Amino acid sequence: MGRNKTEWFATWFDTKYYHILYQNRDFKEAERFITNLLNHLKLPKDSNCLDLACGKGRHAVFINKKGYSVTGVDLSENSIQEAKPFEREDLKFEVHDMREVFKTNAYDAVFNLFTSFGYFENQGDNLKVLESINEMLVDDGVLVIDFMNAEFVLDNLVKEETKTLDGIQFHITRNYDGSHIFKHITFSDDGENFSFQERVQALKKEDFEMLLDKAGFTVVESFGDFSLSPFDKHKSDRLIIIARKK
Repeated sequence: MGRNKTEWFATWFDTKYYHILYQNRDFKEAERFITNLLNHLKLPKDSNCLDLACGKGRHAVFINKKGYSVTGVDLSENSIQEAKPFEREDLKFEVHDMREVFKTNAYDAVFNLFTSFGYFENQGDNLKVLESINEMLVDDGVLVIDFMNAEFVLDNLVKEETKTLDGIQFHITRNYDGSHIFKHITFSDDGENFSFQERVQALKKEDFEMLLDKAGFTVVESFGDFSLSPFDKHKSDRLIIIARKK
């Protein structure tokens, strides 16, 4: 685990400021998405699910309420600490690096939701994540990746904005270097200046299809929003891919 402490997500996701900045995320919309997704997938009720990069566990909790056994894993120790009180017999949370196998041949479905992929500097780590997921799934197990539609995001990139939350003024700038979309976040609190950076690879549909094929998956369907509308690279705000282990 030690190697990750130099990676941007290992520090930023563990701060209270990350949660302050993103406190207004529309979780009702997220729950509607998961409801649509589960209705579409028609997983048997005895399915064992993995929420990979689960954050504070809100979506794992919701999937569990729908009747499934769920394990949520995330690299952020603080997030997992916040998720732990929700644990019950069929809902567990653990600190884990998504590049490594958690349990072999153990899950009927793996969910990787809300752009929790492509954080790495090394492109090879993307394949490592997908190969680990493949090992964790049972034969014919299903993988759901919900990612931003990079082409739409780049066409509509907001270069600069300011948000004030809990009395903190966050200055945010964004740029694209040809492979990654960067978000630079600066602010002051209690007389101290802070600066953080988010970096996500601008992976497109064909990038995922190539990676998934290499990792032993067959892409079954692609959608463009939380209502599971058809994907349109110019108009869709999401890229939702459903794949099965070969």
